Amino acid sequence: MDARSLRGLAHPLRMDILEALTLDGPATSTRLAERLGENTGTVSWHLRHLAQHGFIEEERDRGTKRERWWRAVKDRMVLNTSEFRHDPATRGALQVYMHELVQQQFGRVTGYLAEDWEPQWQDVGTISDWRDLRLTPAQLRSLNDELMGVVARYTETEEASAGTDPDALPVIVQLQSFPRKERRKRDTA
Repeated sequence: MDARSLRGLAHPLRMDILEALTLDGPATSTRLAERLGENTGTVSWHLRHLAQHGFIEEERDRGTKRERWWRAVKDRMVLNTSEFRHDPATRGALQVYMHELVQQQFGRVTGYLAEDWEPQWQDVGTISDWRDLRLTPAQLRSLNDELMGVVARYTETEEASAGTDPDALPVIVQLQSFPRKERRKRDTA
């Protein structure tokens, strides 16, 4: 993702729209407005903005001139925050984007916890953290690469992409790993 794309996406409603289209599939501005509790005109404006930046596209073979359907572009987005962190022109957009991203992830977790699940799904999800790791930057990068490799193996299977198993449901994997400054070092700084 480049600076222009980041600024185009870094808005709470645009991020909500993109998440809805990514997770739930194509929709019209009317359906998205109802789902997100927003005005249809506002959602339409943000849809066009997302399309200008290449995050979504119109489904031209569906709907009418009056009822336009939109879908998320399948390209994988990669944001290297180090490219933007020290640039004053993009720092604000990066902060908005990261804040909204964390809010979306938090919302997914609380939604999962609040929903009733059939017995076979009740105890298979996890919210875990490990607090006793002490790693170097290289070790943390290696850990993240290995964990992403595990998720990629499940993403790339024929069964996962075909979605043919009647017991299969969409699954979200959220991984958060980052260094933490020790309290005693922060207090003396």
